[in-house]
Amino acid sequence: MVSSAAACSGGGWASRPDPAVIYAPEEDNGFLIPAVPYQQIDPRFYRQRVANTTGQPAGSVVVDTRTRFLYVVENGGGTAMRLRHRRRPRGLCLAGRGRHPVASEMAALEPPNEMVARQPELVKYSIDNGGMDPGLKNPLGARALYIFQGNQDTLFRLHGNPDWRSIGKAVSSGCIRMLNQDVIDLYDRVPSKARIVVIQ
Repeated sequence: MVSSAAACSGGGWASRPDPAVIYAPEEDNGFLIPAVPYQQIDPRFYRQRVANTTGQPAGSVVVDTRTRFLYVVENGGGTAMRLRHRRRPRGLCLAGRGRHPVASEMAALEPPNEMVARQPELVKYSIDNGGMDPGLKNPLGARALYIFQGNQDTLFRLHGNPDWRSIGKAVSSGCIRMLNQDVIDLYDRVPSKARIVVIQ
């Protein structure tokens, strides 16, 4: 199977890989991630290489909560890989700069007390109750990148999600969610301790 990262390599500054390839079923850590019905998604929202208009240097991750696009600025700084995301409702998302020193493959869900207070249905997955095991139904999806400011965990995450219909909508309590295939590609591209800029 062609990996997502390989499918996106090469091409000019404005290139869109074949969605049938990058959104195909993918085996990952013993789980089979189902195909995304990309035909039902606006092609503007497919993962694609674009000109870097963020003003940020290579290696940066830029999360624009206004347009609901996420950019990974590529080597040389002239291009960026762009992904569509969904975000938290206004007022609940981090703004500013951070970094992600920790990234997990198929992470367990352990919602903080603040999230449980907003969504009481999550109490059975609270830290005190042992969290929710990794898997296809886990809201953190296939990958989770943890955003820190200094040495402080902000409790915000860049992570996957199995619900493709919600991508692009302001309905997330996990801050920044992406298609599972897209977050796997993101995980492979973003260096440890990457600079993350969140624009709100």
